[in-house]
Amino acid sequence: MFRVLQQRLRRLSNTSLRGVLKGGKIGLEKESLRVTRDGKLAQTPHPRAFGSALTHPYITTDYSEALIELITPPLTDAHDSAEFLCDAHQFVYANLDEELIWATSMPCIVGGETSIPIATYGSSNVGKMKHVYRVGLGYRYGRVMQAIAGVHFNYSLPEEFWPIYQETEENSQPLQDFIADSYFCLIRNLQRFGWLVPYLFGASPALCKSFFEAEAADFEEFDYGTLYKPYATSLRMSDIGYSNKSPPGLGIVYDNLGSYVESLTRAIETPYPPYEEIGVVVDGEYRQLNANYLQVENEYYTTVRAKQVPRPLEKPTLAMKERGVQYVELRSLDVDAFEPIGVNHNQLRFLEALLVFCLLHESPVIAEDERSEINHNQMMAACCGRDPSLSLQRRGQPTALKSWASETLDAMRGICEFLDEGRDEQPYAESLAVQMEAVKDTDRMPSSRILHAMRESGETFFHFAMRMSNEHRRYFAELKANPKTTKYFEDLSRQSLERQEEVETADEVSFSEFLQWYFAQT
Repeated sequence: MFRVLQQRLRRLSNTSLRGVLKGGKIGLEKESLRVTRDGKLAQTPHPRAFGSALTHPYITTDYSEALIELITPPLTDAHDSAEFLCDAHQFVYANLDEELIWATSMPCIVGGETSIPIATYGSSNVGKMKHVYRVGLGYRYGRVMQAIAGVHFNYSLPEEFWPIYQETEENSQPLQDFIADSYFCLIRNLQRFGWLVPYLFGASPALCKSFFEAEAADFEEFDYGTLYKPYATSLRMSDIGYSNKSPPGLGIVYDNLGSYVESLTRAIETPYPPYEEIGVVVDGEYRQLNANYLQVENEYYTTVRAKQVPRPLEKPTLAMKERGVQYVELRSLDVDAFEPIGVNHNQLRFLEALLVFCLLHESPVIAEDERSEINHNQMMAACCGRDPSLSLQRRGQPTALKSWASETLDAMRGICEFLDEGRDEQPYAESLAVQMEAVKDTDRMPSSRILHAMRESGETFFHFAMRMSNEHRRYFAELKANPKTTKYFEDLSRQSLERQEEVETADEVSFSEFLQWYFAQT
């Protein structure tokens, strides 16, 4: 089953650079709702003390003005990424006044669609584009879905790894093409094994009844204010969460970079009749950027994306077409309510090892029947992953989830040993051991721990999330502030506001002309 993986590890072990896998870069993007002290969604604008949501590199907003997003730069150790995210949280809390950062992925209390303010980014053309894109998402999918928060794990292999790996593979492609093909091997396998992420780290087994405007089918009542599924791990990754539900013909191809860019471009350029009915400009107001399957690349809701950092105003597909794949973005990680920053070191190290595993394991292209299996397995792991009798589909045959998980984690041992080589501690082996124990005892998983905590305390989901949000606020209030770090974030905030003014004064064309130019890039 894992013969190719083992062969590749042996070949890498025989190179002169044994630490060739060390130093991969990790970047995090953590979304969180701002809420009032009584748990209602904040209606206040993005605080000016945080700087400009348009131009700040590390503190911005996602869909809603209340959905803050904290970003780390790409760093070469999970510990450093977590520390930067902690510093950003500390700065945010120091300037948050009477509000809280919601501790869970699923929102509460939601007062319907109109209670969710759409993010704004100023008067510049690029700021208007970001806002109109979000207006379009509201028309297409509803605002409530967009208020769900998560953590994105961005990862790139060390630059010095690629020539060595290419040599061991006896590959003669141009290096940029080899790297892109290798990342798509990783991405396909991460789709095959991606159910492991909500299974192990899912932290949204329950939600507020206020999430649904009408009565919700297929859910059980946990208490008077809470709906849940007894074995759910990540309702965020289920069919009530992030997915492109509307366009049934949306088929993004992961065979290689060319097919990926071509299929994404086609989706962005092809009209979709239900979206045409919404209209683009109605009574002088933009409802969406266009009426196509996707307005822009980011609208494709999937568990993992290929990424290249675009230049200013450059289309992401064009950036990848010209410069290849720079990193991958894993999007299926819930906000962990038990962690003040929403994630911990063990989770980050395990995810890094999982992505390296997905790179080195053989990865044929995904046929249509396997695509159906992938979608089925993702949904089942999210909705009922802790069911001890649950089976997934594997090459047309039912396979017990627990045995498949144990088999995969066991195959990751060699990866973790490779990543741990030369270290006094063994952090990757430790992170793997923690998850192996969780497979044996699902009560250790965040999803199970949340339900247990609610039962023990007699709390609704809302009251549990409020308690954890207040605990996190106290945690950051008690951390000793580093004056250099505080000044660093204050300077970034000031500079971002100045930069937004520069962007706004630089516009020389109308918004409609800007959009026409942007989408015409080839």
